Formats: sequence, structure tokens, C-alpha cells
Amino acid sequence: MIEVSRLSKRYGAKTAVDDVSFTVRPGTVTGFLGPNGAGKSTTLRVLLGLDHPTSGTALIDGRPYRDLSHPLRKVGALLDGAGPVPERRAIDHLTWIAQSNRIPRSRVREVLDLVGLGDAAKQRVKKYSLGMGQRLGIAAALLGDPEILVLDEPVNGLDPDGIRWVRTFLREFAASGRTVLLSSHLMAEMAETADEAVVIAQGRIVARGSIEEITEGHASLETAFFALTGGQVGW
Repeated sequence: MIEVSRLSKRYGAKTAVDDVSFTVRPGTVTGFLGPNGAGKSTTLRVLLGLDHPTSGTALIDGRPYRDLSHPLRKVGALLDGAGPVPERRAIDHLTWIAQSNRIPRSRVREVLDLVGLGDAAKQRVKKYSLGMGQRLGIAAALLGDPEILVLDEPVNGLDPDGIRWVRTFLREFAASGRTVLLSSHLMAEMAETADEAVVIAQGRIVARGSIEEITEGHASLETAFFALTGGQVGW
């Protein structure tokens, strides 16, 4: 389970995240929605131990990420903008991650095949398309066969078949009793994938609940999103 409680993060005089609280339960895909600059990435970075909170907590099974004994086996993560060394081959990139986390090398081939990169395993990452790079990022997140996935814009650059695969995979992953926190700006896709949603605007939570609850009284998740956020871009 992911538990974010009274979380705030300030950078100098700017408040990126302001008293944010929400829970992501096992067995669900939870969408984390907000305009660009609303505080989504900052929240995820604090959750994954990449930034320190100004106040409050972001815990994974009751513990900070940095205190997890085997983090890659507990949490698989894909953050927008994170990527491997372009000159490195995909298989070497994943092998390095596996070895540093005491994961069997056989798992590297498993995840490459799983995300559809088996035939491109020995290509250098700089030759990958944007969609192939996203598939490689998802493969890295899956290396430890984690209980929790935290994914930031995982379908960015994917073709329709790739998007459908991600949707199906995440729903099956959650149906097995595991946990998914999914950040995306594609409302139609989120409506198809997520069970629950947390909406953030200008650093504060403006709505949370099931997709049905969020969209009640609105024609779609997209119209609900714009009504809740006012179409504004905050920190």
C-alpha cells in the first residue's frame, strides 16, 4: 500500500506540494491526475526517495522508500525524463540494474520479451524510438517482479497496440492483488485503465475517489478533470 499523509514540499518561496494526503490500495489501478506543474512529479519523487519532504510523509507499506530492504523487488518505477545511457545496449542496461539488485540475469530476457523488445535487446538505446524507450523503461520497472508499480506517463510515445498492451497489463497486474499508481495526462486512456483517481491542482488535492465518483455529473473524465482543475496550470 502507498500512503501519502500531510505531504508538503517547498523549493525556496515556492510551494510545489501543499498538505497532500491520499492512499493507493492493493488490487487497484489509481490514476494520479493534474495539469502540468500541478505537483504530480514532485509527489512521486518524494515517494521514491529522490526528494526530501518539507513536512509530512510518503510511505510504502508503512516505510519510506529509502528504508526498504530490497526496493526494486518492492517497487518498480518509471519517471518521465529518466532514461539509460544512450550508448548502452538495452540488454546491458537491464543486466546492470539486475546485478546491482541481485536479480537473476534470466529475468532480463523475460522482461524484454514481456514488453516486446526481445528482438531489439542488443540494439543501442540511442537507436530506439520514443515508444521503444518507454517499453525499456517499463521493462526496468518490472525487473524485480515488484508488488507496486509507480509509473509516470508510461504510454508516452507508444502506438495504439502498445497503449492497449500497457492497459491490459496494468489491469491484470492489479487484479493479481498488486498496486499501481499511474500518472498520465491522457484522460480517455485513464478512464479505460484506472479504478480510482486522485486529482491534484496547484499542489493541492481537489478530488479523490472511484472513476465513477469523479465523473458523476460529467460527460467524461476529461470534462470532470477540467471542471475540477479550472484549466489552470499551477506549481
